[in-house]
Amino acid sequence: MGVLRVQPIMSRELARRPLFVRPPEPPAEFIALDPSNSIYVGKTKIFHMPFNWSYEYLTNPHMCVVGITGAGKSYFVKTFLSRAAFVWGTNAIIIDWAGEYRAWVKQAGGRIISLGKGDFINLLDLGGMKPLDRVKQIIRTLEILTDISQYPEQKRLTEEALEKTYEEAGFKLTETEHKDSAGNPINPPTLKEVVRILEDRLKSGSYAFPAELENAVYRLRNFCRPGEDYFAQQSTVKLEELTEVGLVDVDLSGLPDEVMRGLAGLFVLQFLKEKMRATGWTATKGLKVLVVLDEAWKIAKDERSDAIMIVREGRKYNFGLIVASQNPTDIHEAIFSNVGTSFILRVKFQSFLDYIQGSLNFSDFIRAEITKFGVGQCAVNMAFQTTTRFPETFLLERVHGEEPLEEYFLDVVSLLTQAQLSDEDIPKNYSFEKNELKNKLTEFGMDDIRASELINTFNRSNKHMDILTFVEFLEKNDLARSNITSFLKGVGMEDTMIIDILNKIYAKGGE
Repeated sequence: MGVLRVQPIMSRELARRPLFVRPPEPPAEFIALDPSNSIYVGKTKIFHMPFNWSYEYLTNPHMCVVGITGAGKSYFVKTFLSRAAFVWGTNAIIIDWAGEYRAWVKQAGGRIISLGKGDFINLLDLGGMKPLDRVKQIIRTLEILTDISQYPEQKRLTEEALEKTYEEAGFKLTETEHKDSAGNPINPPTLKEVVRILEDRLKSGSYAFPAELENAVYRLRNFCRPGEDYFAQQSTVKLEELTEVGLVDVDLSGLPDEVMRGLAGLFVLQFLKEKMRATGWTATKGLKVLVVLDEAWKIAKDERSDAIMIVREGRKYNFGLIVASQNPTDIHEAIFSNVGTSFILRVKFQSFLDYIQGSLNFSDFIRAEITKFGVGQCAVNMAFQTTTRFPETFLLERVHGEEPLEEYFLDVVSLLTQAQLSDEDIPKNYSFEKNELKNKLTEFGMDDIRASELINTFNRSNKHMDILTFVEFLEKNDLARSNITSFLKGVGMEDTMIIDILNKIYAKGGE
């Protein structure tokens, strides 16, 4: 047995020793808020305190939500929107890149706007703006989504044609109200009229650089082709109603490519930003509107995007933006640096963790915990209005939703060597949330019957499935290997393991 020795220590030396270190959680008065004026999210991991979110002490009400496929992002968003509607009567608009929220919104009695599947948005709609301001917005959108900024003359020609189109339709460029001689509102022109004006100028032969004019026509004509003129017809959507009808899903999955989706997403954000500014701030509890921007890298990554403008305008309006992505590098650092709250679910890839940690400046302890998260567990970073003496990043046990999280597991034991099986640092399975699996299968084109068959197979095996059996099922049901690979990478699987899986599947097929 050892011997205890008493050793004199000077007080200044004792002060340097970290005998008492504050646990990484904010005090109760900052997170255990009045439940009648805040959103309950879950309990903290260390002290098990209830965490109720409000932007009362924060720089703004905007937030980021990041995490790999199946970590529980959509589960969190649905929970948050449901509770905001209950507590504050908040309206919600989801800019839904892949149609992931469509079924949930329909079940909740919300409104579905299906762009590319019957609904249209006129790109020249004003929504109460001056035509001159709308022209600037359209040009900025084209700069983000196309290469027009590299061709100043084409940009100038397009801007002139937009202005002339409004004027020919009876609009005054610097006014917000537009009526005909009988006092009736004037219908806005469409992008087809803009193309016609450019084509007429080209046919006249009066322009000195016809190649520039031809390219300007071609760029806009891409959005006016029959069957793909989703933004060149009169709107089937009343923009003014979007912020007042409860829950709205703007489903972009029917649009043919990322440029079209980006055009729609930016248009909706631009309208909401102007609506927000026009309405202004009122001394009411909570938020009037929450806007969800999900997996919209074209919009969230470009520094000219209205998403960044909205976040930077802070708390001037009763309006919150939620930017969600499985790839944090698709979210511009200016958003991470300016949002009031970031929710970080499971993140595996070191480059992603480097980006988040560099943006939010949390400790290596928090970073290590993030890599070990199960489904629904998360770290929360909050940007308070004043300097704090406590950590701004803390851990939650799990997001507590209206329905329990169902966690499914892909077992990879069959791929591991004996040495790997004994290595505690090598994962033996990969987990994901059930509904996010179903959403991904639907996105990849699997019908509901086959998706339900796969879910039932998981349930019969205590929510576990061998990875080779899983991949074989997907391939037998005609899912493209690119989609299978995308899903496996999304849940955090390394490329070497994915290659090993596909090689084993190929070898079995050749037997």
